[in-house]
Amino acid sequence: MLRTLRRDLRTARDRDPAARSSLEVALCYPGVHALWAYRVNHWLWGRGMALPARVGATVARTLTGVEIHPAAVIGDGVFIDHATGVVIGETAEVGNDVTIYHGVTLGGTSLEPTKRHPTIGDRVVIGAGAKVLGGFTVGADSRIGANAVVVRAVPPGSVVVGVPGQVITRSRPRPAHDEGMPDLVGLSLQSLLTRVDRLEAAAHTGAGDAHRDPNGTRTTIHPPKGGVWQGEDFAI
Repeated sequence: MLRTLRRDLRTARDRDPAARSSLEVALCYPGVHALWAYRVNHWLWGRGMALPARVGATVARTLTGVEIHPAAVIGDGVFIDHATGVVIGETAEVGNDVTIYHGVTLGGTSLEPTKRHPTIGDRVVIGAGAKVLGGFTVGADSRIGANAVVVRAVPPGSVVVGVPGQVITRSRPRPAHDEGMPDLVGLSLQSLLTRVDRLEAAAHTGAGDAHRDPNGTRTTIHPPKGGVWQGEDFAI
């Protein structure tokens, strides 16, 4: 237990540049306090003391702003940053080295007493305000964008954004503290500008259906069907 508590302190210092010392983390970080309370409550729950565990969870929620059901399973090296508004349901499972920001909900969509909360893989980063709802798995090394609503399984190494959450890219595993997200606006504009250049070049050829780009590659422009251009090369 002491080793786990020390790792919680070290994890907070590694992932929050504002943390100046382990003593500061121990005294001032509600996310760390919530994890410590959870570990005690989970120990009680596992020994059949459900009511004391739930009372302890309620007290911890009042003091920290984080609600973690004592039956949830949380691994080592988890960091809850800023803490306020985080909810982790009864059948949720959180892997090792996961980073969770404020306002995150690991919730359920079913009233059946089954596995109804998500399983979060190792080294996942869940952005502020994200909602992960259902009994599916979010693969290891994935990143959930801020305010995304995820309602289906996520493959490992994915980036998910939007409502409902969409997988926009898959990449090589990244360290848990690497929170960079793709520039969606930039990708969209780049794709649109490329498309406009091709259309203008096709119009200038007079043929209306084909042209060669500056690299000499021949590109065929298909007319839209039902208002949808065929052969789009958008990045998202």
